[in-house]
Amino acid sequence: MLKSEISGAGIGLRLLHAQQLLADESIEVPWLEVLADNWLVAGGLNQHLLQAASERFPIVLHSVGLSLGGPNPLDVNYLQQIKTLKQQTGAHWYSEHASFSGNETYKVADLLPLPYTQEAVMYTSQRIRQTQDFMGERILLENVSTYMSCRYNELSEGEFIAAIAAEADCYLLLDINNAFVTSVNLQQSMSSFLQAIPVERVKQIHLAGFHDKGDYLLDAHNHPVDPKVWAAFTSYINQHGAIPSMIEWDSDLPTLSRLLQEQQVAADILQTAVTSRDSHVGDEQCA
Repeated sequence: MLKSEISGAGIGLRLLHAQQLLADESIEVPWLEVLADNWLVAGGLNQHLLQAASERFPIVLHSVGLSLGGPNPLDVNYLQQIKTLKQQTGAHWYSEHASFSGNETYKVADLLPLPYTQEAVMYTSQRIRQTQDFMGERILLENVSTYMSCRYNELSEGEFIAAIAAEADCYLLLDINNAFVTSVNLQQSMSSFLQAIPVERVKQIHLAGFHDKGDYLLDAHNHPVDPKVWAAFTSYINQHGAIPSMIEWDSDLPTLSRLLQEQQVAADILQTAVTSRDSHVGDEQCA
């Protein structure tokens, strides 16, 4: 049973923080994102903590293992595990990436970008529809960080993501950090990407920190959110209104209190947008 609607700023549930998060009832986080791949283990402590977390906090599911754009048939066994986990936690939705992770011979522990072609739009959309038929609901599709361009691209990344969302009739998870990393690495316009994304399909936003390697940015999720990413997020929220957003921090994990400091920055930005909207509506009613 769903506990409440998803709104405000959430955090990712990580095992390092789980016990403290559950033990301290003074911690107020509106929702948690669960990286499903970390919890697909039957029984044991992890499952106990996840169940306890889902009883206290609203949950959304995220995964990295489906390889939506890959050449292999979709892993139905993996999807069944996701569906079961979603039912067990009462998760509000499930999200995956616009990427692939190898073929029958090679599998990589990364999210490889797709070629931005009409053929890839149709292929990926068909696999998303297959996933949605299996799950019985629409999923969220996330843009990934990229480090090189495909010579066969026919569309911009924003046009590509928008075309898939329309063809598959899915929702979107907009990763502001990924968009910034890609814009720097490929010397592209981040604003053009954001303008191409249909905001009415964006149900969630990701924020994270990158690692500056000098000649490129690495989407490492091991630093605080960069000021330029905060600025892009603030601008987007001010333009479009509050959208559920969360902090991803996966490597070199900070203390829970430090993570919650990042979460509070996002929460304040979202609340400012809500307050501004409410004030504007009130002014219109008084006019």
